[in-house]
Amino acid sequence: MFQKMLRKPFVWIDRSPRALQWAALIGLSLAFGAVLVWLDIPAAMLIGPLLAGIVVAGSGARLPLSRRAFVPVQGLIGCMIAKMLPSSASMEFAVHWPLFAAGVFSVIAASALLGWLLVRMDVLPGTTALWGVSPGAATVMTLMAESFGADAQLVAVMQYLRVLIVAAVASVLARIVGGSAPHAAHVVAWFAPVTVMPLIQTLALALVGSLVGQRLRIPLGPMLVTIVAGVVLAHHGWLTIELPRWLLAVAYAFVGWRIGLRFTRPLLAHAVKALPRLIACSIALIAICAGIGGALVVTAGVDPLTAYLATSPGGADSVAIIAASSNVDVRFVMAMQMARFVAVLLIGPAAARFIAKRVHSAIDRSGSL
Repeated sequence: MFQKMLRKPFVWIDRSPRALQWAALIGLSLAFGAVLVWLDIPAAMLIGPLLAGIVVAGSGARLPLSRRAFVPVQGLIGCMIAKMLPSSASMEFAVHWPLFAAGVFSVIAASALLGWLLVRMDVLPGTTALWGVSPGAATVMTLMAESFGADAQLVAVMQYLRVLIVAAVASVLARIVGGSAPHAAHVVAWFAPVTVMPLIQTLALALVGSLVGQRLRIPLGPMLVTIVAGVVLAHHGWLTIELPRWLLAVAYAFVGWRIGLRFTRPLLAHAVKALPRLIACSIALIAICAGIGGALVVTAGVDPLTAYLATSPGGADSVAIIAASSNVDVRFVMAMQMARFVAVLLIGPAAARFIAKRVHSAIDRSGSL
């Protein structure tokens, strides 16, 4: 079944000039995005390019997006989040920090327990599952996996596959639970008039903030620095963030391409035999996190879609885009996502390393008996 899925859907793409491959990617992105917009799917301009990237990469084309090209895009996403976050967001976090801490560490603990169980059950080779189910810091986990005898390529597939599944499930849930009126997207003004000076200031913030964040050499630094700067500047009245829909659609497309183009034929071919188990592991983690979100609904009165997006494992930028397109508490979603992102960066690698060592020791002891 999965061998058939790897057949090139557009056999001519990999034999075409690079310019034609880009044209195919952009054309398919517009086509998929238009269909999803017509269906009124939230974040259609993220999901459409993501699917197009998978099709083009699966057809053998090689169109890697350089990190430099993606840096200002993170800045634009940061501006979008800053526009949605009032200056009182930090106060809310300070007041409700026990709730955020419980949600964040519940997700981290659940992923660690699931990874440990999957390793003990020998679902995947070595400690691959442990690193693959980490809810964030995908690049760090992929780099560390190989040193502990894990299959780094399978870890990469698990991380990116989970981002894809999370985005798809969250988008569908947003349409069902928190979507707008049917076909409201038909009346969206994609090229509405904009105020020139605020737009120039917003572009400057996205560029400068992203470059400063890149210099700090922390994951998602370009987005995080731009969010903080945007909230502060907007609070003091020094900046009015202006983001036309067409510009956001371009930023969304880059995020979608960055995810979709990672699903290359060699990577999928390497993972094809384990693909059902990879999908099962990702769905298991998503289901556990959804359960934690359900607990937030019951205990704290958070609405279901907000709770699901807040506890979704990984893909903070894609979750932000979906949240912006849905009727949710964006402030709560992004506060939880950012808190977990920082926590995973600080304790995730150390926790995974600790569990991996314990698992190796247990395997060695059982093998010596």
